[in-house]
Order: sequence, then C-alpha cells, then structure tokens
Amino acid sequence: MEKKRSPIEWLNLMVSEPYYLFHFLAFFSYLVVRSSASPRLSPRLTHHLLYREIQAILAFSLLTVIKMVRQETWEAFIADMLFFSKVLLLALALVMDYHLALWYLGIFFVIYILTQQPAYQGLGTSSKLTPLQLETLLTEGNTSRFWLVEFRASFSPACIRTSQCFPELSITYSHKNLSFGIVDIGIFPNAAEKFGIYLGGSMDQLPTYILFENAVEVSRIPHLDSEAKSSPPITKRLISRHFELDLRLLEYVKGN
Repeated sequence: MEKKRSPIEWLNLMVSEPYYLFHFLAFFSYLVVRSSASPRLSPRLTHHLLYREIQAILAFSLLTVIKMVRQETWEAFIADMLFFSKVLLLALALVMDYHLALWYLGIFFVIYILTQQPAYQGLGTSSKLTPLQLETLLTEGNTSRFWLVEFRASFSPACIRTSQCFPELSITYSHKNLSFGIVDIGIFPNAAEKFGIYLGGSMDQLPTYILFENAVEVSRIPHLDSEAKSSPPITKRLISRHFELDLRLLEYVKGN
C-alpha cells in the first residue's frame, strides 16, 4: 500500500511546485493590495468591500465542504477550489477597481500558460507501458488473462483530476488473472490511433480505459463514439462497475 502524504509533504509540494506556488503568491498578494489600498478607499466602499469579503469567505467555506464530500481525489478537489478561489478573487478585485480585476485576470492567464497542475505520481500495482510493451504483454500467453489499461496524457486536465483513481483501483483489484497498465499517449501519440482514441476537439475521450482479454478488447470507457455529447465523470465506482472488477476478484478468489 502506498503511503499517504503527510501535511508537511503537502506543504513542501505547494512550495516546490510552480503551479501551486504561483497561485499561492497571487492569492496572498490580495492581502497586500487590500491593506495598502484601505487608506485610499472611501468609508462607504470599505464597508461594501468588507461585506463582499465576508460573503466570499462563507461561499468558499460552503463549496469546500461540498467538494470534500463529492470529490474522490485531492487533485480534483484542489483544481475545483483553485477555480472557485479565482472567481471570488476576481469578484472582490472588481469591487475595488476594475483595473485590479484585469491585472489578476492577466496573472491567472500567465499561470495557466506557464504551469500545469501536477498529476498523482503513485502507480499502485499498475505498470507504465510503452505501446510495444503493451502489445507484447497482450500477445504473450504467459501473462494475465485480463489487462485493464488506462490511456492518459499529462496535458489533459481530466487525466490529472482522475490520476489517483486508477492506481488505487490497481491496489484493490489486481491479481494473477487481472493486471493494470498505463500508457501515456502524450509521449506515444501513435497509440491513440492504434487503439481508436479520438484526440480532437475537447479531448473528451481522455482518459480512456480499455479491458483486454487474451489480447482482444472486451470493453472500454468512454465508448468509441466520438460524437457523444456528454459522458459521466470518471470515478473509481464507475470504472469498477463498468468492468465488473468486484465480480472478477470474487471469481479469482473462488477459483483458488
């Protein structure tokens, strides 16, 4: 079982990762701007701004509780909270001065261009594979009967948000007859065409999960239909239910 990060490790990650560090500095700068601008604001505007700040804190607290209950991974939770923080900060800056709001909007755009939220780094019991390695494992007769493979890309926000789900599932469900693998199609883009993964448009097919049985595709999510308007969000429960991982684990245990 992979060790959970301690609060100190999360703090170190926030400081060492440019994505988190730049966001922290941007949010902290509001306190500096607010304190320096207070003497120049009229009493009426100061009172109105304080009222909006209290509203923002209450709204942020409520959203934090809701997202902590609903989100499965820290990556998804942090992404959502940073988005809400940006919206609230822009709204407060707009109360003070629209030039300040435009300034923050520019800062967030630069952060978006220069940095990227880091994905979960653990692998669980899954294996990072090249397309050639995957093809070899699928065609060899001495490997697992089933292979559940995640096709992801480091540039996809959806893959980053769900990056912890697959490793945790591999810890729970991997056994002699079922193995887990990860192929990064950002590094191996040819694998997308080979396995029928559509990368155009909004990249709604990332990440893609395919179950192979003796080198033959059995099932996948999302489906091959690239024109699908919407698909349910990827969760551990969705993956487990779609590929019947509980049933396959039970069959393996009964077989032994």
